[in-house]
Amino acid sequence: MRLLILGTGGMANSHAKAFAEIEGVEMVAAVDVDPARAKAFAAQHGIEHTFNSLEEAISWDKFDAVANVTPDKAHHPTTLPLLAAGKHVLCEKPLAENYERAAEMALAAERAGVVAMVNLTYRNVAPLQKARELVLAGEIGQLRHLEASYLQSWLVSKAWGDWASESKWLWRLSTRHGSNGVLGDVGIHILDFAGYGGCSSVERVFTRLKAFDKAPGNRIGEYDLDANDSFAMTAEFANGAMGVIHASRWATGHLNELRLRLHGDKGALEVIHTPDGSSLRACLGADVEKAKWRSVDAGKVPTNYQRFAEAVKAGRPAGPDFRHAADLQKVLDLAIQTELERRELGVADADALVEERAAVG
Repeated sequence: MRLLILGTGGMANSHAKAFAEIEGVEMVAAVDVDPARAKAFAAQHGIEHTFNSLEEAISWDKFDAVANVTPDKAHHPTTLPLLAAGKHVLCEKPLAENYERAAEMALAAERAGVVAMVNLTYRNVAPLQKARELVLAGEIGQLRHLEASYLQSWLVSKAWGDWASESKWLWRLSTRHGSNGVLGDVGIHILDFAGYGGCSSVERVFTRLKAFDKAPGNRIGEYDLDANDSFAMTAEFANGAMGVIHASRWATGHLNELRLRLHGDKGALEVIHTPDGSSLRACLGADVEKAKWRSVDAGKVPTNYQRFAEAVKAGRPAGPDFRHAADLQKVLDLAIQTELERRELGVADADALVEERAAVG
């Protein structure tokens, strides 16, 4: 597989390092609107060719697949011409800024018949995969209730860098710069974490969003700091379970922690993932009576990067795909709408909202 890296910012380094370790993958080119950044990235990762526009790269055409690591708002306009050119795409999350654009990308991918995956990186967590396996096997019985959280502290701690002076963080706090805040940035991760682990999808949702004061006038340079920093969501799933899902960048004491608790009528599971590692605990069988929890060995699983390369090689689809990411975006859009209207909405309402926006616009 001849791979092109589109966008050479911070996350692109993770892609390049991961793909460099996969046999049969050759990184042949890098694209960035900043020539100096593209050349520095290419030199660091041993990439021969660089381009300063996607159009140039597509005209060159000596690549099979693309890792799209551009900012959120660039995913839609850059991915569509790649799909039209018949290229396989691994796109960073979220797929687009809203469901309408994400659905357009999903349809284009399906019509193109290419491998189109979204890099929901926490699918790489072996305990999550094992938890899903146990749920599907009926080990916890009927899922009744789930709790999911994604906690970060980068607005509190400088462990990530100084967000107040670094544009690589500030754009994530500004809706004008294409950010949907913590809901759009990590909300998609925790929704996928919860839905994948619980083997179901959200049907109805109500969400509250909050942007806290962070600077005088909530503005730093060109950045209006108006994107949400925390959200709290209640959700009803297709399998009948109720869920509580929340996330924050003000979670003091938590650098980057995802937690999922699945409570069934026969047992329960807990997945925890942090920078220090991942774990799975279970309360099953006779242990339910005394609420005793035991650790479960989850083994190892292939990464999204490995599965993408294998899918391209085999010529078959793989998940999480664009359609799944579009469905997640539908829930995120509804979450924003529930905050505006202060009422619960179901996924069936999403298409009506899209039509309403189109009529107004």
